[in-house]
Order: sequence, then C-alpha cells, then structure tokens
Amino acid sequence: MAPRYVALDTAGCGRPGQESQICRKIARSMNILTTKPEFVGAGPNRPCNWREAMRRAIRDPVELCQRLGLDERLASRAKEVGNEFGVFVPLEYLERIRMGDWEDPLLRQVFPYSDESNDVDGFVTDPVGDGSSRIAPGLLHKYQGRVLLVVTGQCAVHCRYCFRRHYPYAEVRRGLEDWLPSLRLLAEDRSITEVLLSGGDPLTLGDQRLGELVHRITQIPHVRRLRIHTRLPIVIPQRVTEELIDRLVSTRLSVYVVVHVNHAQELDRSVLEALAGLVDAGLVVLNQSVLLRGVNDSLDSLVKLSERLVDHRVMPYYLHQLDRVAGASHYEVPEEEGLRLVREMRKHLPGYAVPRYVRETAGETHKTILA
Repeated sequence: MAPRYVALDTAGCGRPGQESQICRKIARSMNILTTKPEFVGAGPNRPCNWREAMRRAIRDPVELCQRLGLDERLASRAKEVGNEFGVFVPLEYLERIRMGDWEDPLLRQVFPYSDESNDVDGFVTDPVGDGSSRIAPGLLHKYQGRVLLVVTGQCAVHCRYCFRRHYPYAEVRRGLEDWLPSLRLLAEDRSITEVLLSGGDPLTLGDQRLGELVHRITQIPHVRRLRIHTRLPIVIPQRVTEELIDRLVSTRLSVYVVVHVNHAQELDRSVLEALAGLVDAGLVVLNQSVLLRGVNDSLDSLVKLSERLVDHRVMPYYLHQLDRVAGASHYEVPEEEGLRLVREMRKHLPGYAVPRYVRETAGETHKTILA
C-alpha cells in the first residue's frame, strides 16, 4: 500500500514546525508520511535538491568576490593559489558571509589567500600519517578497535585548512564493488568494533549508495558502532532528508554523526533545523572544530559557539589544534594560546559544553589531549 501524505498536528510532539521522533514513528506505523518535502533543513530561497545545490556552488574566487562586494583585483592571486585545491563554496554557505568584509570568519575558511603558497617548515602534505596507516585503498587503521573508510574524495565545501587537501583521492572509488575488499578485511578482524565513514564527505554519496554501504557494514557482526564525519548538514542543510534519516535509524548499529562547525555564524536557522532533524530521530550528534587564526581564536567566539551548540542539543566534542598541512600555516594558533582559551572557557561554560582540546600526531595510537 502506497504511503499517504496528510497534515499531522504535531502540537506537543516537539519544537514548532518540527516532528519529534515519536510523532514520526506514529505516522509510519499508520503508513502515513507527514510531509512531502524532501529535506528537513529548508530555506525559502534554496533548491529542494541538495545535488542541485552542489551544482550551483561557486568555484571561482573572482565570482566569490563579486558576490560579496569585494575587490576583484585581490582575487587574481587567489585564482593562482586555488588552482591545485579549487574553490568550492555552496550558495547556502555564502548567504552567511558578511558583504564586503575580508575579515568575516566564514570567508576566511573558504577563500584561497596568497599565504597558501608559503613554504613553511613543519607543514607537510600528510600531517596525520594517513599514508602509513592505509591497509587497503581508502581504509585507514590508526587506533585500536576502529577503522576509517574514505568513501569519496568529494566535499560540499573546500575548507582551506583541510588536512586531506593533498590526499590521493584518485585512488578512492565510490561504488559498492570497490569497497568489498575493505569490507572483507573488516569482517576478518574481530577486534574492529567501530567504523568511521569519512572522505571527502560521506554524505556526498546518495542515500541509496550510502544505505547499501551501511547495510554491508551492519552485516559484520562484531561491528557495533558507525560514525559519520560530515560537514554537509552545515554547508548544505537540505542534505538532511527524511530518507537519509530513515536509513541511519534503521540499522542495528549505534550511529554517531560528527559535524564540523567552527563559528556560531555558521549555525543559521536552516542548519539548526537540519541538526534538530537528526537529534529528534535519536541520532547522537557531536561537533568538532579546528582552532583557526582569524576565525575562532577568541574567547567570545568559542563560548558563543559552544552555547549555540548545546542550546540545540549538539555536544561540543573536539577542538583540534591545527593539523600542520602544507598551505595552511597562516591559520595556526600557538598551543599556549589554545590552552589559555580553553582555561577561560571553563570559567564561562558548564563542563559538558567545553570541548576537549586535542592534537593528532602521525604514528600515535591516540589523539593527544591538550586540555
């Protein structure tokens, strides 16, 4: 019997304009779908289809300057810098950048400043040792009991400080047949209890392909947890579809969605609605940030971000010391300054709202907790 679309009075079921997990379960038990739109994080001037949003993204620093009322002459050098690691900024993210402001914390994350061409000692192409931990194409085994599967090289935004900006993504394949060797290795190693999906961004896979992969992982009996690291709900919130949520909650695995927000300005209404859709469905949503000069290296910005997250039921998880990847030296904040900021955060926030300040070191069997 085909599902029926009806209006459902959700008063008392959750936040205004949203359905709680309980309301959705009731509706599904009656074979009713309560809403026809494809996505949770809706905006009035945004395409319903997240794939269309990907196609419409800005790929040229000159166009980025034009859209934001910035001096286009300053983009000429940026175009040269961005040739190897191209610009990619969704219009949904662009809407949150202040017009005419070169110091905007969101712009600083996506604009290819000329500093990227600086050759600085200690900044390398593989700062976290991905290459040495690879046990199969796209399969990384660094930590006891956990493996990371790089399922795609595609992202929905190009963060200029990305520690994988030099990763050999040409080796990464996006089809189920390509993942089978890695899945066989997982099935043979009974010490693996958790799988992390990463990339690129795993949510750039379609719901069906992602669902197939999750289903195959679910069939490995000793795997108990699935972690999905993604920035898509932040930069293109309409990626959080009902189908995506259904696929993630239908598995026997405990699913953790780890999003990436560096500044409270990234959390507009549509993003918060998308995150609420995940949380309301019973998924655990965590956030990790990177400490970045000119973006969030102040007490005020870090406190506001943590408060905004916990107010919307997203737990601050990690504050990363910058991975020293070639091209990102201008973002580095000294660890001493990071330690001071975290000490000050503890004076202003409850303990659960203070992320762990960490550093990843190539070859280490765990992250180093700095504070």
